[in-house]
Amino acid sequence: MKKILVVDDGPMNRMVLKEMLDKEYQIIEAEDGKEAVAALRDYDTEIDLVLLDIVMPEMDGIEVLKIMKKNSWLTDIPVIMISSENDREIIHKSYELGASDFINRPFDAYIVQKRVRNMIDLYSKQKNLANMVADQYFQREKDSRLMIDILAHIVEFRNNECGMHVVHVQSYTEILLRELSNITDKYDLDEEKISLITKTAALHDVGKICIPDEILNKPGRLTDEEFKIMKSHSAVGSQMLAELPFHKDEPLVKMAYAIARWHHERWDGRGYPDGLSGDDIPISAQVVALADVYDALTADRCYKKAFSHATALEMITKGECGQFNPLLITCLNNKAEQMRLVKEGTVSTNSDYDVIEFARGLLKNDSLYSSARLLHLLEYEKMKNRFFEGITGGCSFEFNAGSKMFTVSSSAAKVLGIPESIVDPVHSEAMTALFGQDKLRELKARFRALPPDDPIIQFNFHILTTTNSNSDEPIHIFRITDISESGVSCPPNTRCDTYRLVCRAAFTLEEPQRYTGVIGKLVPSEREYGIMKGVNIGDFA
Repeated sequence: MKKILVVDDGPMNRMVLKEMLDKEYQIIEAEDGKEAVAALRDYDTEIDLVLLDIVMPEMDGIEVLKIMKKNSWLTDIPVIMISSENDREIIHKSYELGASDFINRPFDAYIVQKRVRNMIDLYSKQKNLANMVADQYFQREKDSRLMIDILAHIVEFRNNECGMHVVHVQSYTEILLRELSNITDKYDLDEEKISLITKTAALHDVGKICIPDEILNKPGRLTDEEFKIMKSHSAVGSQMLAELPFHKDEPLVKMAYAIARWHHERWDGRGYPDGLSGDDIPISAQVVALADVYDALTADRCYKKAFSHATALEMITKGECGQFNPLLITCLNNKAEQMRLVKEGTVSTNSDYDVIEFARGLLKNDSLYSSARLLHLLEYEKMKNRFFEGITGGCSFEFNAGSKMFTVSSSAAKVLGIPESIVDPVHSEAMTALFGQDKLRELKARFRALPPDDPIIQFNFHILTTTNSNSDEPIHIFRITDISESGVSCPPNTRCDTYRLVCRAAFTLEEPQRYTGVIGKLVPSEREYGIMKGVNIGDFA
């Protein structure tokens, strides 16, 4: 049932509105602006509409609107103002702050019901449309990345390199780009540009597909003539892209060209193929060059063993691998620990920098259908994938606070005996039967209380399995406890399996950040979630 927050300092006015609307909607009441803000913080996107009186003591409706705008609540929650006056200045101010409509006292039941229903339906359709467009955008983005990665891994396969080289170069590229955007505005690195460079970094060595195997995979030192042929991969790769029969003018192809051709240029002009120096080298090629060198140093190759992380940093800083942009050396040192963790597989690729850093420039547009909103949703998908990839094995779940939709993987749904999708799990009979409504409310409150700078929380998940004496069918009882608790008591003839439930809260990107839901995964409790690799946990695998 949709929720409406009725904010009015007059008890009679609230009672009249409640009688008009409570057959179709769940009514939440607030007698002043402060109570309204508290209710909005408590219920967040569970509220589908606010009926807001303008004239109230302590905090009036205009102040409530200002707070809602500051917290970006108006993006998802429409507001209909209530007034007994026709003050044009107040009406204009309300619309400027984001109010959607007005109704006047005394109330006309038919008009109130119609306007409320129309506004809720309109916002619901807008949300569905935005999500549908975002899904299409994300699918195109995913398909584009897939084709690039396939081509990049073909090159990698020929080169007998570690299968993670392309992934690592992309990861290091993004880490360095984001740090570079933090320390300087010199290169105009908005989110769209960072995404494009990171994506096309996978094609930096595409020209190696034309290098003979005997040179590409020679275990010893190359002769001068062989090295000349090897170096030609930069020019050959860029030529391949320049001669594409279609799409050659697309930004992606142009960026791939720049990276393929100039990722072996060096800051002091001693690189190849064109001897560019300084910022004559596109920043995309500069960053990919540093990412490529770091990964090459720290990986085994047919002609050498891997250097340690510390040794690689020292070699790069001292210029033993050619000179790099001093700003990029600063970025490398600032993010050295994060790059080491990615290299060692301790964290998932790109997992340490959060979606919080996303699209400072794009977020200037608050329109529901703006590219910022769509890319925001896309970035949420990327964050989710990074989180899940870092916890291989187990089963996953997701809760969207806006739609109140809870989803689990098919294998988990089968074991738990619940549908794969549940609306409003706190009030779902299937969920409350398994865990109890009090526990679900407690979990919901704890998720919402997680701060953006520390969004991960863990629990113990216990499965108590016994057998039905009449049918020999297994009976499962599920319990969730804090990590600090010793466990659950296991009755005779009952098996108790304990797993770790790892959860991550999600937030909006704009300040102040607002909770939007939670994602999570079940993993074996005896291993830390951050280093899970290829674990099978039986029924939940």
